[in-house]
Amino acid sequence: MNEHLLEVRNLAVSFDTYAGEVQAVRGIDFTLDAGETLAIVGESGCGKSVTVQTIMKLLPSPPSRIKSGSILYRGEELVTKSDKEMENYRGKEFSMVFQDSMTSLNPTMRVGNQLCEGIIKHQKVSHAKAKEIAIQMLRQVGLPNPEKCFRRYPHTLSGGMRQRVMIAIAIACNPQILFADEPTTALDVTMQAQILDLMNNLKKDLGTAIILITHDLGVVAQMADRISVMYAGKIVESGTADQIFYNPRHPYTWGLLGSMPSVADSARRAKSELFSIPGTPPDLFAPPAGCAFAARCRYCMGACQKLDAPEFQADDGHLVRCWLLDERAPHVTPPIGRHAALNSADEEGK
Repeated sequence: MNEHLLEVRNLAVSFDTYAGEVQAVRGIDFTLDAGETLAIVGESGCGKSVTVQTIMKLLPSPPSRIKSGSILYRGEELVTKSDKEMENYRGKEFSMVFQDSMTSLNPTMRVGNQLCEGIIKHQKVSHAKAKEIAIQMLRQVGLPNPEKCFRRYPHTLSGGMRQRVMIAIAIACNPQILFADEPTTALDVTMQAQILDLMNNLKKDLGTAIILITHDLGVVAQMADRISVMYAGKIVESGTADQIFYNPRHPYTWGLLGSMPSVADSARRAKSELFSIPGTPPDLFAPPAGCAFAARCRYCMGACQKLDAPEFQADDGHLVRCWLLDERAPHVTPPIGRHAALNSADEEGK
């Protein structure tokens, strides 16, 4: 069996605050292979960003702490690495495109200096050579007149240009893993498409693995090979993109997909409202004893309120944490996905 590029097992992360312990991530498992894109999706506050920042060890401790778990990169444990040791990994082995480029870039430094900083540190080259590489990176991400852009300050660039600079900084040292945290937030639709095409081309040309953090399922459909659906600090469903989009099995995944407007179903949706998930996510100061989604789930059973569901295998590599997959549970036809389409076709045939 081949070794995974990244392997996260039973990772639990909490924040110790004056009000108590916030259990942000509560025992998650996933793997990432070279050259693949894994999308982690879910509502705001479900633990997506905390997960990737923990892998890179960017969270200050205290207040954050890793309660349990293992993070293996090429078989090497990262949990026990010190901040000094992690400096050899950040930028070189893996890097991150943050959500807000305006606050992530240093407003007092020219774009070129920010690019050269990481190149000089990790590639051990002269400033002249670093400048040459930096301009090449700016050209590679599609910025017009990269020599001029090299001398500009971040506030003189548009949102899309700043995001391209962030990607150029992230890929300057050819990292093995690129973490992209909402990389298209606050960008117009045209610029979103360009950024996604750019990331897909980088994966194809450089073989970079990508972990994409988003709640935009349209972005996920265009980018992801595999998807992990996260809710209240746990991964409730994971599988290939086809399995999640065409055969979703968790009620929360049904809700996410059902709340997304569909062009194909426009005529049908014109006569009805978009699906919405009632209620709000649970307070992670005191997570519920059973399934965290139980209070918002229309299919909730007695067991859901008392016991957290184990992982059931719905299909090859398709894992779901839901009691509906237990053989003792009543049969429920998914309201969305392949089964819903088949049922709809049967009804029309009648």
